[in-house]
Amino acid sequence: MNKASPQAETGDLTIRTAVAGDLADLFHIENNAFPGDRISRRSFRRFLDSPRARLLVACGPDGVSGYALLLLRQGTALARLYSLAIDPACRGRGLGAALLKVAEASAFEAERIVLRLEVRADNDAAIGLYRNTGYRVLGRVESYYDDGCAAIRMEKLLHGPDLGTGRAPYYSQTTEFTCGPACALMAIRHFDEAFPAEPLEELTLWREATTIYLASGHGGCGPFGLANALARRGLGVEVRLSPDEPLFVNSVRDPEKRKILTLVQEGYRAEAEKLGVARSDAPDDALALARAISAGALAIVLISGYRMFGQKVPHWVLVHDADDRHLIVHDPWLEHERHESPADAANLPIPFAEFDRMARWGRSGVRAQVLIRKEP
Repeated sequence: MNKASPQAETGDLTIRTAVAGDLADLFHIENNAFPGDRISRRSFRRFLDSPRARLLVACGPDGVSGYALLLLRQGTALARLYSLAIDPACRGRGLGAALLKVAEASAFEAERIVLRLEVRADNDAAIGLYRNTGYRVLGRVESYYDDGCAAIRMEKLLHGPDLGTGRAPYYSQTTEFTCGPACALMAIRHFDEAFPAEPLEELTLWREATTIYLASGHGGCGPFGLANALARRGLGVEVRLSPDEPLFVNSVRDPEKRKILTLVQEGYRAEAEKLGVARSDAPDDALALARAISAGALAIVLISGYRMFGQKVPHWVLVHDADDRHLIVHDPWLEHERHESPADAANLPIPFAEFDRMARWGRSGVRAQVLIRKEP
């Protein structure tokens, strides 16, 4: 079985994928590093053989001196740093930071964009390492460890190496329901730097694009409403929607609300035709979308929030750049209670295969894209 992982060499230190011959050293480090909650020899053997685990070891002049164990959550873009351990005799040499860096690269190569971990609440050194390398606290789990100690749960978005800053300016939505208008605002700003990036414009775009009703509360923005708002501002726009039918209707139980939602969306479609908005029932896959982006377009794309942040909600993101493996995305949603900043949500590199999985919504697998170009 081939499970390639990034490797690193720094001075006398080499970090590589663990092999069966490392089992005794792994077990020795585990027993010396932790007073309890230890991984058994049998479990190490299972992790070595598992296609959803990545086990890395740090090797120095004295042999194996530390390890990092990643678990890849199936069906998501998440990885978990299950354990990171350094032989007590080798601490203070930067091995933990080196292993963490390679573990992050390994998760990214496995098409994971989020790395999560738990760390003992009394392990100040480890918490400091994670904070200093970009991890943010998600929460606290009481009595997580065998001795009753709490765990601090942390997370980091993996941006990968040398992916640059993309092309479009970033703007975060100011309400829970304006992800689509925030994406539209970023797209307009990309083509017209003089356009004001402020909440009033965000809400004006929302008023123009909203479909009135979602499952509850404020309405969601459909592709034709967003497209019309962009077309009125002089941009060339194309809606790609499959199946080509009104969005979000099935999530509204009240028959009268469904009727109104459908009527509003039919009105948007009629207006789109008058505004010259092109339409297609064949959305691009990630590779074709990358070609369109590389040729100068931007795209507002509907995704399932579950794969991005664990919530089953429809969510719009802006695709504004691409390389040969990734679409580069601005996510307008910032979780302020987690102290997220634009650095956490801007220029996210989404692997093509993962993007194709997340760019679907609901049981029918709706795919919706709004392609935007500067009119000649």
